[in-house]
Amino acid sequence: MSKQSTSYPKEKINILFLENISDKAVQHFKNNGYTNVKKLSGALSEDELIAAVKNVHLLGIRSKTQITEKVLEAATKLQAIGCFCIGVNQVNLKAATKRGVAVFNAPYSNTRSVAELVIALSVLLIRKIVDKNKAAHEGIWQKDAKGSFELRGKTLGIIGYGNIGSQVSVLAEAFGMKVNFYDVETKLPLGNASQGKSLKELVATSDVISLHVPETAQTKNLVNKSLIKNFKPGSILINYARGEVVDLKALSVALKEGLISGAAIDVFPWEPEKNGDRFETPLQGLSNVILTPHIGGSTEEAQQNIGEDVSAKLFNYLERGITTGSHTVPPISLPPVEGGHRILHIHKNVPGVLSAINTQLSNHNINILGQYLKTNDEIGYVVLDVDKKLSNQALELLKQVKETIKVRMLY
Repeated sequence: MSKQSTSYPKEKINILFLENISDKAVQHFKNNGYTNVKKLSGALSEDELIAAVKNVHLLGIRSKTQITEKVLEAATKLQAIGCFCIGVNQVNLKAATKRGVAVFNAPYSNTRSVAELVIALSVLLIRKIVDKNKAAHEGIWQKDAKGSFELRGKTLGIIGYGNIGSQVSVLAEAFGMKVNFYDVETKLPLGNASQGKSLKELVATSDVISLHVPETAQTKNLVNKSLIKNFKPGSILINYARGEVVDLKALSVALKEGLISGAAIDVFPWEPEKNGDRFETPLQGLSNVILTPHIGGSTEEAQQNIGEDVSAKLFNYLERGITTGSHTVPPISLPPVEGGHRILHIHKNVPGVLSAINTQLSNHNINILGQYLKTNDEIGYVVLDVDKKLSNQALELLKQVKETIKVRMLY
């Protein structure tokens, strides 16, 4: 492919990265000629975001920044949002879809980081290292084997057998653990893992229970007082998934009563906005409990991988119109075009729009060299390759098509 130039001058493209996103992302764009790249270390409030995004074309965030409908209303030039993390629940996807804003994330980039930590936590908790470490720091010598066990031969119950859950499964098996999992969908087990039929059965037979589910209406307080009653006595709970999944008050009671022997929690229903802020949870001060500040995927390797992955998706959409991996604009992987200009058209998904596009261009004798269409329930995404000499006219005609949301000359 011959090197293409974007129709919009690169020095006029504004890119904003929040929450201390990896410098790999910043460099990706600067190395490709984009000079207006701004990086901030923290998240912004809704009002701060509304003021900040008015002239922004690409926005990069992590898990703290909330992209509400009001923010999207203010972001009139916004083409895409990159979520430099696993999830996209911090973005109002319905509002983004309605406005034709592509939303990308990195669903696999920190999988290994989380999986390794879950296994490490399992070792620490089952050996009661947390309590022994605390005692040693306080000058108390506690050399005994009571209540300390090996992982080998124990049963790991995984709730949610997705990218991370399945990776934990593989690592656990290498430790000699028996692995059972529960998922709302039928999944292909890796190694010798087996899929359980019910959640109650899983927790009743597991020595260590690890959560790897998304935050939805169905998973909110999934681990509650009722389910905890079914836990195997002396079992361990690890939640490095989402904060709303566990009822922390019920977990606190179970730990105090000795029903559960330990827990590791990384995500919470409420989390501070920035480092140094005051943090409180019902689990503070409890024996054999590890609390971490949402750092399950926070390794240098993971942040680098996420930075490279999401910035590449944003770049490919900005310069090539490729929407593979988008949660809002229908995914299209596009071949290059030679001898033409490419126009991107996002519209409401109603009957007759494609016909109207073709009629507009045909009536003005504009030949279509290539055309690609993909739709979802809300919007349609059409990519048109047209004759260079007539591309500006075609762009203006496409803006007039009824139900148009966004139209952009790519090159």
